[in-house]
Amino acid sequence: MTVPSHIIWLASFPKSGNTWFRIFLANLTKGDAEPADINNLDERGGIASGRHEFEAATMLDSGLLSHDDIDDLRPRVYATIAAEASEDRWIKVHDAYTTLQDGEPLLGRNVARAAIYLVRDPRDVAISLAHHNSMAVDGAIKFMNAADGAFCGGSKGLAPQLRQKLTGWSGHVTSWLDQTDVPVHLMRYEDLQAAPAEFFAGALKIAGRSAAPDDIERAVGHADFSELQRQESEKGFAERMSRTAMFFRSGRSGGWRESLTAAQIAAIEQCHGAVMARLGYRAASG
Repeated sequence: MTVPSHIIWLASFPKSGNTWFRIFLANLTKGDAEPADINNLDERGGIASGRHEFEAATMLDSGLLSHDDIDDLRPRVYATIAAEASEDRWIKVHDAYTTLQDGEPLLGRNVARAAIYLVRDPRDVAISLAHHNSMAVDGAIKFMNAADGAFCGGSKGLAPQLRQKLTGWSGHVTSWLDQTDVPVHLMRYEDLQAAPAEFFAGALKIAGRSAAPDDIERAVGHADFSELQRQESEKGFAERMSRTAMFFRSGRSGGWRESLTAAQIAAIEQCHGAVMARLGYRAASG
């Protein structure tokens, strides 16, 4: 009899609510009257692109390997993590769900028992991504539209994380939703924002984690954006890349209507219209 894996992938294209979900989990695990420290998240998961665990599992210096050589070894890393895990690990993933040349999934086969996939309206993602990376919105849209787009995929210097192929916003979404290796639960950021306790509870159920309604409500309250903004204002946030823009800016949905130009909206919708419609995101002219 095979013992179910303790790994749950918490997957998303960047700036789609992954961090917010992890903060909810941290507060649920903490179980205190006081909110969890956003700079000390006890979600016991980590990120799939972390160099430390890659090097611990392979006993190799990742800085001496090419991106492709690292990718060939990554399935072994997750198999090791799964074999050694004695409790659930919700591992953050920004990689698209891709396979290697031999057909093996980058994230390994029979490694995770489930995946929670967070998706957000790409028009709002573009704004958030621009702020996060301190770049122009047009640059963020170009990055989201690029089928060969990747995080930490440069050839100069050592990036803080392993390369993460994103395959563009649409490619990322369909790679996760259409794969059949891991059961996947889709969660829209907008639904999570409208009814957080309900949708957090649904994700927990899919992952096989039980929690009392009162505990879920408490964790949701502690993960409220006003609380996250208060903490970031007082002590900063370690995951913030921009020196000027706040990581927890507003968290609201639909801001693209006031922030994007007609040309920018068209550039996103022309590239991603089919997948947007599949997920219930209506075109601006619809």
